[in-house]
Amino acid sequence: MKAALCKTLDGPEAVAVEEIAEPEAGAGEVVVRVRAAALNFFDTLITRGKYQTKPELPFSPGGEIAGVVERLGAGVTGFALGDRVAAAVGYGGAREKVVVPTESLIPVPAGVSDAVASGVSITFGTAIHGLKDRGNVKPGETVAVLGASGGAGQAAIEIAKLMGARVIACASSDDKLALCKALGADEVVNYDTADLKQALKDLTGGRGVDVVYDCVGDRYAEPAVRALAWEGRFLVVGFAAGEIPKLPLNLLMLKGAAAIGVFWSEAVRRNPAAHRANMVQVLDWVAAGKLEPRIHGLYPLAEVREAIGVIDRREAVGKVVLTMAD
Repeated sequence: MKAALCKTLDGPEAVAVEEIAEPEAGAGEVVVRVRAAALNFFDTLITRGKYQTKPELPFSPGGEIAGVVERLGAGVTGFALGDRVAAAVGYGGAREKVVVPTESLIPVPAGVSDAVASGVSITFGTAIHGLKDRGNVKPGETVAVLGASGGAGQAAIEIAKLMGARVIACASSDDKLALCKALGADEVVNYDTADLKQALKDLTGGRGVDVVYDCVGDRYAEPAVRALAWEGRFLVVGFAAGEIPKLPLNLLMLKGAAAIGVFWSEAVRRNPAAHRANMVQVLDWVAAGKLEPRIHGLYPLAEVREAIGVIDRREAVGKVVLTMAD
């Protein structure tokens, strides 16, 4: 079978497609024939040895897949040959067949394409885990999303709206905020031209926001915490803006507020059943037309370097997906 292999840590240009041996399923595992494998920004890092996960060489990039069950390992129940499934695999998805533990498999409903199913686990999975499991967002609450125009932020806008929240999207340019409005954000704030704390206070009549979903960190975190309402929740999702901020803890005390970490990948590892339930909900929303994940482009496996390059150059608007020949 064919696989995209990273043999040296020289970046996307060093990834090559080669023939390798077919995998075998162990107990509690299945072999999935991959039809689509979604790529993410971390694929630009993992191929350079700069990501927190450092797999042994050679390895395949691609942390999300969708396909069909082709072989069953010993003791597998609940899945049958030919079932359509998706999974977050961490890395190793950019190949024609992968071995996946059954606890990691998500059933794909009819009407959801392989390309879409392959690309929702990380962004939408993080959003629903952060907002539902960690943030306990309730209908009618106000959620401010920092870094709202990025992939994680876009997913948070859409999930928060489906949960009944009012959403204030915060980003660094008016063009980015126009995209956020198109995704359903109720209000927008350009935090590079406005006072973030004051803008959030003004948009809530001085009360403050119930939840901050922070994908950027850096200098934006503290003013967002200062704009929390009483018993607000500050969700720590990522640090795309660079610096990891340090917060005065008295701000949390004075607001009866909480700072809550959102570590999706570890949560998936520790509680795969909860992740599966979240992803079943996300894919049901997709099947019902309530969510429409964006696909930037589809690339055959042979063009894996070009596909990762699109992400590396920050050209992608939506998911970049590899497709496999039948």
